[in-house]
Amino acid sequence: MPLRSGTLPRDAVRHPLFARWYARVSVSAETRMGMGRVRERLLGGLSGRVIEIGAGNGLNFAHYPGAVSEVVAIEPERRLRQLAVEAALRAEVPVDVVPGAAEALPVKSEGFDAAVVSLVLCSVRDVPRALAELKRVLRPGGEVRFFEHGRGGGRAMGATQHALDRTVWPLLSGGCHLSREPVRALREAGFELGPYRRMLMPEQGPVLPTSYCVLGTAWRPGAGAGT
Repeated sequence: MPLRSGTLPRDAVRHPLFARWYARVSVSAETRMGMGRVRERLLGGLSGRVIEIGAGNGLNFAHYPGAVSEVVAIEPERRLRQLAVEAALRAEVPVDVVPGAAEALPVKSEGFDAAVVSLVLCSVRDVPRALAELKRVLRPGGEVRFFEHGRGGGRAMGATQHALDRTVWPLLSGGCHLSREPVRALREAGFELGPYRRMLMPEQGPVLPTSYCVLGTAWRPGAGAGT
């Protein structure tokens, strides 16, 4: 795979304790919280060459449809990247797991038909820079599939999310922020928003500061966008 010079160090993000916790919790969430069904909806209908940003432990890999010719999966955290490599070996489509950060993707421009961001914009250090990189690596008209959590609820919940963001939450959760607005960020980055739906996760159960999610599609403007 052709790489791009001037990228961030291989392990620019290190959260070993969070990575071990996330690896356990995320697997149980596949059935207990219905995340497996969400991943099917997120990735259904994709084709061609796909870049996945913040692949984590690779739980999306089993859900890519056969029309996908290759997945280049970027993951900066070492422990999660090791687990993603193991998941890639079990995937039914070719998956190449690569170290790198969302703000400096180690791939050439306009090399992908689609991009996937799944529970990652909450934790990147610089959202506008990361989305600018995403736009750079997509071909004109390339598709973005996103599933993210962020700001939601009423005034009290919003205040709680902001308070947690300013104090303990990013330290405990691998740099995650609760009150970011992924749809607004995509629009401000110049993507064309397609259909999206807001949802609670878990759909049944207590509503938590992490529960407010959005699942949808966007496009890089250009030939064929939105078609």
